[in-house]
Amino acid sequence: MSTFDRVAALIDLARFHPDAVNGRDESERRMGLSAANKTRDTAMSLLADLANWSLFAFAALMFLIQVAARELGGFFGSRSARTDTGNEGVGVIVSSILGLLAFVLALTLSTATSRVADRRSGGLEEANAIGTAWLQAKALDDPRAEKIAALLEDYILSRMAYVDADRGSETIKQATETTSALQTEIWGQISALVRDRPDPAITSLMNAVNHTFDMTTTQRFAVALSLPERMIWLLLSFTVVGMFALGYQLGLIKKPNRGMAMVLSVLWTAVLVQILDMGAARLGSYRTDLQPYQWTVESFSAIPVPSASP
Repeated sequence: MSTFDRVAALIDLARFHPDAVNGRDESERRMGLSAANKTRDTAMSLLADLANWSLFAFAALMFLIQVAARELGGFFGSRSARTDTGNEGVGVIVSSILGLLAFVLALTLSTATSRVADRRSGGLEEANAIGTAWLQAKALDDPRAEKIAALLEDYILSRMAYVDADRGSETIKQATETTSALQTEIWGQISALVRDRPDPAITSLMNAVNHTFDMTTTQRFAVALSLPERMIWLLLSFTVVGMFALGYQLGLIKKPNRGMAMVLSVLWTAVLVQILDMGAARLGSYRTDLQPYQWTVESFSAIPVPSASP
């Protein structure tokens, strides 16, 4: 088949079967987006793995990228200064870029702070919910209620293991499976109690256990939720552009001021690391506090029940 015949065949296909052509274009577009997303996710995964291995190494990489961007900007700025044309408004443009960078930084910092607050409040609420369900189970004079209390003691230990696990650890999967199995067993005991004793005390225990499971889902979501990848890429991109623009302006006036520029890069790197640390539940030092869980475990002790008065 000649080239002309192939073009004619494609025209006929588009005229009489537009869905076939559009479908192929849509498929190709989706494949392109999928490849781009995969590349972006791989890059983000590599950065996360580096931060998980060493926050210092991650900080060093961010610092070197900023230094390289600033030096590159200074090189182009010094070259542009030799021509001495069209450089009057550079200061205004650089100020605008740095202002946008400050805005993105504030937005990212606010989001990261809210992530930390959500994880801490979620841990406190889950620990309190488990403690309340345990107290209600111990208050009932029933073997199944005692079994539920014992299962809740194992349940909180599995929750502590899940929250405290490192990124990529097998403990996450094991703790999740253990939590699911315990939930199934606990709810089976509750169902049997409700059938045997449909009284207000059992209903209250059922609601307490259901609330515990709800808080577990809430905390699991809070731990899994990190900073949006687009926001991280936006912050990193603006950082590189901002440092390049700063270096360009310093190159124009032929005063690199490398000492003060280094101080700025160090401070900016420290802020970047803190933001990414706060945004991720399983990296660095901003972990979910286990203290509420530990307090609840310490409260699991025999409760003396006074004998009935004659």
